[in-house]
Amino acid sequence: MTKKRIRVWDLPVRLFHWLTVVVVAAAIFTGLNGGNMMVHHERLGLILVGLISFRLAWGVLGSDTARFTRFVRGPAAIVAYLRGHWRGIGHNPLGALSVLALLGLFGFQALSGLFATDDIAFSGPLRSLVDASFSSWITSIHRDMLWVMAALVAVHVGAILFYARVKKDNLVKPMITGWKDVDDGEAQSTHGGGWLAFVVALAVALFAVWVASGGLLPPPPPPAPVPAW
Repeated sequence: MTKKRIRVWDLPVRLFHWLTVVVVAAAIFTGLNGGNMMVHHERLGLILVGLISFRLAWGVLGSDTARFTRFVRGPAAIVAYLRGHWRGIGHNPLGALSVLALLGLFGFQALSGLFATDDIAFSGPLRSLVDASFSSWITSIHRDMLWVMAALVAVHVGAILFYARVKKDNLVKPMITGWKDVDDGEAQSTHGGGWLAFVVALAVALFAVWVASGGLLPPPPPPAPVPAW
């Protein structure tokens, strides 16, 4: 059967994917080193809030393969995929679970960090909204979830290597170029999204970052006047 080159991933999905890789790696590095790095750690956390918010919006407004309604299926679809009966492009029904797990975990880490504190060098931008006991509890979970995140990322990378070596299906190249060679007649190029959808998703992301950075909080009280004497 002849091969046909089709577009699988749109540019916003690819940018989200690789920016998330960089931001998460940098956030882990800065978080483990602590100290003055925590200033950058907070900024990276806010960027991650924006990225996750953008992806959620793009999962509704974006192109075919980006939409959650397209690739998030129930148990029957997963069983069909495991039996070799699934045909399509983009995330397969089993891979969709990995996508949801990563989005959920990264989102939790970003949100929990907003309320975290180490009582020394770092206090999340929304720390003032919760009491000390809750902040201490969420900080502990935020720290411990690092190992869960590392394990999930390892599984994700392992699945990519499995597909490349065993199934001879390179999943990385399409996520870079957006294009993939498939059997002629197997699937059509993805479509949908567009500039208006992108602008709306970007506005959602920027608003989420503004809120996460404390945009809705009342301004701090002015400093007490210094006596002239």
